[in-house]
Amino acid sequence: MKNFSNIYFIGIGGIGMSSIARYFLENGKKVAGYDKVPSEITKELVALGAQIHFEDAMAAIPQDFKKKENTLVVFTPAVPADHQELAYYKANNFSVLKRAQVLGEITKNTFCLAVAGTHGKTTTTAILGHIMKVCNTEATSFLGGVAENYNSNLILGKDEVFVVEADEFDRSFLQLAPNLACVTSMDADHLDIYGEKESLQDSFRAFAQKVTNTLIVAKGLPIKGLTYAVNEEADYEIFNVKVEDGTYVFDVKTPKSSCINVSFGLPGKHNLANALAAIALAEQYGVALSESTSALQSFRGVKRRFSYKIKSEEFVLIDDYAHHPTEINAVADAVLELYPSEKVMAVFQPHLFSRTRDFIEDFASSLSRFDELVLLDIYPARELPIEGVDSNWLLEKVISKKKQRLLKKEILPAIQKTKAKVVVMLGAGDIGVLVEEIAEKINQEL
Repeated sequence: MKNFSNIYFIGIGGIGMSSIARYFLENGKKVAGYDKVPSEITKELVALGAQIHFEDAMAAIPQDFKKKENTLVVFTPAVPADHQELAYYKANNFSVLKRAQVLGEITKNTFCLAVAGTHGKTTTTAILGHIMKVCNTEATSFLGGVAENYNSNLILGKDEVFVVEADEFDRSFLQLAPNLACVTSMDADHLDIYGEKESLQDSFRAFAQKVTNTLIVAKGLPIKGLTYAVNEEADYEIFNVKVEDGTYVFDVKTPKSSCINVSFGLPGKHNLANALAAIALAEQYGVALSESTSALQSFRGVKRRFSYKIKSEEFVLIDDYAHHPTEINAVADAVLELYPSEKVMAVFQPHLFSRTRDFIEDFASSLSRFDELVLLDIYPARELPIEGVDSNWLLEKVISKKKQRLLKKEILPAIQKTKAKVVVMLGAGDIGVLVEEIAEKINQEL
């Protein structure tokens, strides 16, 4: 990486890409790139000094980034194969690497803590990054979401220790060489890449074999390592869980230590498991349990992970990135725990035609848990439509008296009319932008 003064990103606004772009900007590199649409992330990168455009056109690339000897090109697998700029750089023999390869190069020959899993990895990585920051380890953390404490997906430290989110999509995490790692979950997902669940699990086993020191795994996963669990016997345990004034209070036991009356404010029991995985990795690195549990108390969460956009006596609006049935169930569990006597409306934007097809029955089951359901059209991301796979098909399978498919412009009126006190807006597509618009308009009315 030191040989390149210019770093060009194709897909610079992506959550994983932008954290690396921030890192290079902070390290004095010139950064430019393309993305499909402007966003809050691209605005922030421009403010930091990046040059960004939103049309796939050779003329839009700054001249400095057409010099082969100085320029490294980073692209995301989500970019379509016929992208003109990517084709230009490949045809002219530039140094062109996938995002995961660049992350592997940055963290090579350093001490690396990696968090993998089909669910929970972003929050776990953010909690771990926060613990490492508060406890003065000087680690740099690459996150797959924006941590509320830092308003960033990069927690900057020095270059000797790195915390990274290890993404299983496109087998990206096999580019890493972690010293310590954890696996939070191995549910079937990304079957458009893997084909079968067994192939996905094989990929996780290959990742596990790359770990040089210690592997931490959620109890019950088919991988050997130190185990962690909530209210179950394991190497790392959380037990005696209580809720006091909307905050979890619990005890922790590890192979080295124990701690009582730890408090943690993130809703949902799945977040207790995420916190425990982060504590386990921090302890394996050398952070004392008393220090990591103290750091937990100041962790404020990750944007679009059970984020309260509005929280009043009359109305609650929650935003969550959930786009897999397991994640939707985790949100439903948390809402039912926090608001057991309130009606709840879910607004869901399915993400990918293939994921909708592969888990149609599970989606229907998880979405049927809400009192009311509104479905948006499927967000295609990198895919072309699949015949017969659409939101109407999913809606038919949902068991709910109040269910409807609406356009984006119809969502606000539907929320304004509902008698549900709690509305959760779910999905990994552009529903995140819609949530912000709706929250702003409703806040003006309250």
